[in-house]
Amino acid sequence: MSAPVLQLVDIVKRFGSVTAVDRVSIDIGAGEFFALLGPSGSGKTTLLRIVAGLETPDTGRILIGGRDVTLLPPYERGIGMVFQDFLLFPHKTVAENICFPLKMQGRSPSEQREHLEWVLKLVHLEGLEARYPHQLSGGQKQRVALARGLVARPALLLLDEPLANLDRELRKEMEIEVRRFQIELGIPFVYVTHNQEEALTMSDRMAVMHRGRLEQVGPKLEVYAKPATRFVASFVGAANRFTGRLVTVNGSRATFEGDGTRFDVVPPAGAVAGLPVDVFLKSERIRLSPGHVTAADGHNHLCGTLRDAIFKGQYADFIVALPSGQEIVASGTPDLAALDKHRPVTLSWAPEAGDTFPVEST
Repeated sequence: MSAPVLQLVDIVKRFGSVTAVDRVSIDIGAGEFFALLGPSGSGKTTLLRIVAGLETPDTGRILIGGRDVTLLPPYERGIGMVFQDFLLFPHKTVAENICFPLKMQGRSPSEQREHLEWVLKLVHLEGLEARYPHQLSGGQKQRVALARGLVARPALLLLDEPLANLDRELRKEMEIEVRRFQIELGIPFVYVTHNQEEALTMSDRMAVMHRGRLEQVGPKLEVYAKPATRFVASFVGAANRFTGRLVTVNGSRATFEGDGTRFDVVPPAGAVAGLPVDVFLKSERIRLSPGHVTAADGHNHLCGTLRDAIFKGQYADFIVALPSGQEIVASGTPDLAALDKHRPVTLSWAPEAGDTFPVEST
């Protein structure tokens, strides 16, 4: 990674007895699209507000471009911010809304016009300068909010769930556009979302937050394919879960038993026989075959009954009921969707395809 534009050093923020952000440290480089992913209440928005200067950390430091901005107000940090609810002024035109940060910075009218022309072209809003927010579509309002965040050409843009209020099709369109803006500008974007699909689609690297802490930070494919913790395995990617224990452990192989099933896994470090574990298995790592058949050598297999096939375009989700009553989802090509419901099927996968973690104590 290039020299960091944003550095967070041991950030802690408490609200009463609740620790919203717990010793978080991150470095984000120039030109990087960084996603901060987590469920509601994980602390991701609080962390973003601390970077923006809207909240003050109890301890820790924020550096932007090597400059300590921990105690500086937002307008002195050289950042832009885009909010979930747009927060456009209803009585101001598109041009006035976009230029508001420049006006607050005391920029001259000529500078404001220059920056306005540049950003309108970037976000494809030319010709709409005189309209008011109520005259815009949802997508146009979002573009105005993005333009306002970018108009001052900040060193860093912070985005707090900016697409959450858009419908699905418009959200897909704006995902591509936001990514385009970031690539064209070459500045880091820090994008907060609870939507893992958005994070995986748009980011270069991502961090997964849970209960105020960073569970894992890394390239998005690494986080998806090699979850570091039980929470990441359950939260990133639709994973089937088996709960039970390891009945044998032999080096890099162990036998799992639970939920009426028995199969081989790669054990967690230091595992011993009898250890309670959860095994997470992503649907696309499972092969579905008609009938009850034996899997290839070295592969696990479970027999079940096809309960439903849900067609999703380029792939289908197959819901398979096991004899224990547990239902497993396997993803495959749509041509398999012709399988009759209630037909016997076999699920198979390599032991390495699952992610095994000790059960967390309560």
